[in-house]
Amino acid sequence: MTELPTYAAADIRAAEFPPGVDSFNYRSLIPGFEGTAWEPAFTKIALLVWIAAAIAILFFLLSYRNPQLVPTKRQWMAESVYGLARDNIAKDIIGHQGVRFAPYLASLFVFILLLNIWGIFPFAQISPNSHIAFPIVLAISSWLVYVAVGIRKHGFFGYIKASCWVGGAPLWVQPILVPIEFVSNLVLRPVTLAVRLFANMFAGHMILLVFTLGGVALLNAESIFIKPVALLSWAMAILMTFFELGILILQAYVFTLLTATYLQSSLADEH
Repeated sequence: MTELPTYAAADIRAAEFPPGVDSFNYRSLIPGFEGTAWEPAFTKIALLVWIAAAIAILFFLLSYRNPQLVPTKRQWMAESVYGLARDNIAKDIIGHQGVRFAPYLASLFVFILLLNIWGIFPFAQISPNSHIAFPIVLAISSWLVYVAVGIRKHGFFGYIKASCWVGGAPLWVQPILVPIEFVSNLVLRPVTLAVRLFANMFAGHMILLVFTLGGVALLNAESIFIKPVALLSWAMAILMTFFELGILILQAYVFTLLTATYLQSSLADEH
């Protein structure tokens, strides 16, 4: 049997359906990048994260570069996003002290929203938050913020006591409640933040993938009676895309809202 030339074999692999793991590898875009220590780091997911971060930074910088008394459309959008984080999240959840956390909450909301939007953006079609590593980083960032705020307010041991000791409960019950409260408040909070965001984005990505690739598979079926079903599959993919748009906005809001709730609990005088 005659072996195919190397370039021909590469072309066949590139045309394979469905696409494999190599479709996420963008290292070939940078000359001299292959073979270096940084080779595994430059993937499609990493590229989308850097683009989202750049968009978020430029959005706020350009919007407030030359503020007007009568805001422009871009300034109005930036002020609306910041107002949402300041008035509807920070002030409502944390109280008057919440204003100082509004910049962090607004940045968190915008960044997560941009990462989520990649899941329905043409030619990207995957959210970095459907990879568990990025929700973990976001959750740890929020965890570090509200733990640092609590330690600054109460002191280290005071914060641990406020997080674990259940005021008003009988003394004999505290040995049972303290470990539960410790795990719930200091361990499980970042875990649930990360898993909730990851699970929703991963599930949405898989649903869109099933309907989109399912349509391709049906169109390539041998039976002529099955081919028209591909149109139904693609119609469902379009419908689920609009549904996913609502989910990705909601998940960005929920993550930010829960972060504000944890900040409020860190600032509270009692459990």
